[in-house]
Amino acid sequence: MTKIDIISGFLGAGKTTLIKKLLQEAFGKEKIVLIENEFGEIGIDGGFLKDAGVEIREMNSGCICCSLVGDFSEALKKVIKDYTPDRIIIEPSGVGKLSDVIQAVRGVVEEMQVQMNSFTTVADALKCKMYMKNFGEFFNNQIAYANTIVLSRTQNLNEEKLHDVIHALRHENEHARMITTPWEKLDGKEILQAMEQSDDLAKELLEESAICPECGHHHEHGEHHHHDHEHHHDHDHDHDHDHTCSCGHDHDHDHEHHHHHHADDVFTSFGSETVKKFSQEELTAILNALADEETYGMILRAKGMLESDKGEWLYFDMVPQEHEIRIGAPTYTGRFCVIGSKLNEDALKQLFHVE
Repeated sequence: MTKIDIISGFLGAGKTTLIKKLLQEAFGKEKIVLIENEFGEIGIDGGFLKDAGVEIREMNSGCICCSLVGDFSEALKKVIKDYTPDRIIIEPSGVGKLSDVIQAVRGVVEEMQVQMNSFTTVADALKCKMYMKNFGEFFNNQIAYANTIVLSRTQNLNEEKLHDVIHALRHENEHARMITTPWEKLDGKEILQAMEQSDDLAKELLEESAICPECGHHHEHGEHHHHDHEHHHDHDHDHDHDHTCSCGHDHDHDHEHHHHHHADDVFTSFGSETVKKFSQEELTAILNALADEETYGMILRAKGMLESDKGEWLYFDMVPQEHEIRIGAPTYTGRFCVIGSKLNEDALKQLFHVE
């Protein structure tokens, strides 16, 4: 029977790195299909994983949580019928709500007689609290619905700060297994074993009735609860802007409202192909400039591959406060994608020298 694993995580958390580690160290000779959904116009990760011999069906038509009823379910059924894999790994968009993905997959599972195996969320330990504060509606949902939380970059935090991060995550999800050991110290088989452990608490999390769809918190059966304006700002959408959500919509402060936005309402993406050649110094300057929120918007992720002025190919990956540039194999054309909130496309075009 085909197993379905969902590996979610906010932008830049390390989902693709974890998947590659599992492919290399844990899955053995299993026949794997990866369904990847990248928020944005240009798929970047596909080439990275083809090296591992994985069949990739990229879905760039939009955020996975915005196309659940139609395309995604049909694509999943087609993958099951056409490939009869041992395991399907679903890597949702970094800005997708895990609850929406689970709901879509559950419908297919019931129809196709396949096994819903695990819901894993990868969380960047360095940025958890910042994302909780600014994008809690999406980030907290991914935490609340996971049965395993895999923390990345824990080696960069001291014990006290790591404890604070774990405490904040436990506020959203008391029951998930949490992997805090740095990945390089673990074999992929150990991570997979934690993901697949079955216990009563994990089964309880799989029951829709055990998770409140309003706030993503666990409630005892029959417990009465009410969600008001204050609740959402305390737990789901607390940020530093006065009375404006990160979705960019103003709300009447006195009017009770619930924050149930689609990713498309909150996040935007800008991507382009380009034949321009960049020096490594020039690309570094561009990535540093993206920190200027007033000029470019709040950039949460940028990645791409661009030809250098020395004939090499520069692969880059950026999340807030850090970026990486590495030399990679030539690809069919230069391309990049920027994801964030309230992006200034004109300024980004000028920065990347795009017409």
